[in-house]
Amino acid sequence: MQEITYFEIPTPNTDAVCQWLQQQWTPLIGKKMVTPNGVRLQLINLGLESSSSIEEKELSIFVWSVQRTTYLKIFRWGNKPFPSEAKVSKHLEEEMRKVFPQQYPQLPDLDGEAASIFEALAPYYPKTVHFFEKMPQGDTDLQRVYWWEKRWRESVRNPKQPQQVIFQQNQPSQSSDEEYDLIYVGGALGVIHAAVMAQLGYRVLLVERLLFGRMNREWNISRSEFQSLINLGLFTIDEFESIIAREYVDGFNKFFDSNNPPYLKADVLHTPKVLNIAIDTTKFLNLCGDKLKEAGGEIWDKTEFIQGGIDPEGVTVSLVDLETRETKEVRGRLLIDAMGTASPIAWQLNGKRTFDSVCPTVGAIIEGISYDVWDSEYGDVLNSHGDISRGRQLIWELFPGEGDELTFYLFHYHQVNPDNPGSLLEMYEDFFNILQEYRRCELEKLTWKKPTFGYIPGHFSVSKSDRKIAFDRLVAIGDAASLQSPLIFTGFGSLVRNLDKLTYLLDFCLKHDLLKAADLNQIRAYQSNVAVTWLFSKGMMVPTGKILPPQRINSMLNTFFGLLADSPPEVADTFIKDKTTWLMFTRLALKAARKNPALLLWIWEMAGNKDLIRWLGSYFEFTADSFKNLLFASWFPQLLKQLPDGLQQQYPSLWLRLLSFQRSLTPSR
Repeated sequence: MQEITYFEIPTPNTDAVCQWLQQQWTPLIGKKMVTPNGVRLQLINLGLESSSSIEEKELSIFVWSVQRTTYLKIFRWGNKPFPSEAKVSKHLEEEMRKVFPQQYPQLPDLDGEAASIFEALAPYYPKTVHFFEKMPQGDTDLQRVYWWEKRWRESVRNPKQPQQVIFQQNQPSQSSDEEYDLIYVGGALGVIHAAVMAQLGYRVLLVERLLFGRMNREWNISRSEFQSLINLGLFTIDEFESIIAREYVDGFNKFFDSNNPPYLKADVLHTPKVLNIAIDTTKFLNLCGDKLKEAGGEIWDKTEFIQGGIDPEGVTVSLVDLETRETKEVRGRLLIDAMGTASPIAWQLNGKRTFDSVCPTVGAIIEGISYDVWDSEYGDVLNSHGDISRGRQLIWELFPGEGDELTFYLFHYHQVNPDNPGSLLEMYEDFFNILQEYRRCELEKLTWKKPTFGYIPGHFSVSKSDRKIAFDRLVAIGDAASLQSPLIFTGFGSLVRNLDKLTYLLDFCLKHDLLKAADLNQIRAYQSNVAVTWLFSKGMMVPTGKILPPQRINSMLNTFFGLLADSPPEVADTFIKDKTTWLMFTRLALKAARKNPALLLWIWEMAGNKDLIRWLGSYFEFTADSFKNLLFASWFPQLLKQLPDGLQQQYPSLWLRLLSFQRSLTPSR
């Protein structure tokens, strides 16, 4: 028996596919016989061959379902080829594509007469509504999912005409009595940075649209990375221990390889010191908020940013209280955008180049999975249990939390496309339908504590200057600045690793009144060793409108992660934590090409000529930075310390650039 073809039919309705195959499809050759899950295709006896040879020339065609997707395989019985078997396979796939085309999910309009968000969405996402009803504040959270997707879709579909929310003014507004040094908009990642700056003595206001302290994602990190917050004085060691929900023993990375050839099957990659600390985000954010207020800062939650007016003397921010609907204005020296992927400021600054990719991510915090199903001393860092599903390679994450809690994530890497922006609600419907395939659990017996969801952005940087993160008296941080890693880290890990650099340079800018865009752009936390890895995330996306072999992305992932699994543990730890050196990266790339020569062709097919050329620019920048580190890292920081202090006062803008250059020599750890 030999496999002839394998392809995906992008529909969850496997019964309809099977019925069409059995009743409507007319093969080019042979007699069709119905089987429980498909058909058998046999030659018609014309008296030219013996019955024994006829039996050897038969095709078995069957379908099955996994991940709410239908898959089809054709096997040949016997050793002799079936006549025109390639044409039969091609004809079947072409006819199947006509009847079951790729259809990208659309967001339904809410029924204005519906009594609740549950009633409005139940016809479209029944499983999602059913399980959100089991969660505390499930109606509010489901409204947030809908709002987030709606806003994301609108932003992606109108990239050429972003809403203008930042305005240049010649004269300062006289309508505000409130004065601050820093006004942060966005209270998740924003409060970490804001608390550090408040402790440095700056007057800080933090504005949060939601109730402060409530997150729609959980955060994981390692001890070595969190140490930067302790070194900055934001946390003590005891405070850090108090916000740890769980520290697991080991993390696993494994991708589905049942349909991969033997040389592309990979062992489990163990990463015991990657994302192994689960943070209690509520405690963490509230502790940051307390430290902010203790240092004299303020938090205005349930308050929405409307627009900002920038003038030569400061920035005027217009806000609305979402409870009272009262509008108000505040003044500050500098506005900091920490609103994440949905930030209208980021869209205005960058237009259609705001983001190149996104990870639509859904999940939940649950209790009730038995020890037989999963040992909570372990986590899944990256895991797939199937091939490409309806134009997406779905990937799981599982992290132990406090007590018996487990946090699940389901996501996929996705290009930003106006015809296919990526759907959170469709992903949630998948999540609740296929969780039992991933982990053998009874969903109705689980305790559903809280949903976790969001759009995690990605920007394919070629150089440190190809994305706008600043305007006069305005700078973006976190996800709004696409400060993230292409593989597994979100804005939290990247912000924490770069927080020392961000706060140090911003402090210098404020002290010397360097608040023009050219100066604030020096604060960016660009790392060429991170930028060069964006091709990996590109290789995990199914381009909109293209159909790939279902096993393609798992084959690519197993190529690379198999090399990491065969390397010393410190190699994987270094690579995944954004500390890759030029030599390590180049060696791994060459080994991957040698192990799987088709890899380069696959990447070219998925990325295209334009992105491959862009990536070469990233690689050349990485190479140049490596030479720069080699030439300057050993002596330039010492030289800078020996220069007269008076130079800072006399040439502050030049000194800022020297400081930025110094901080770029060694990537933030």
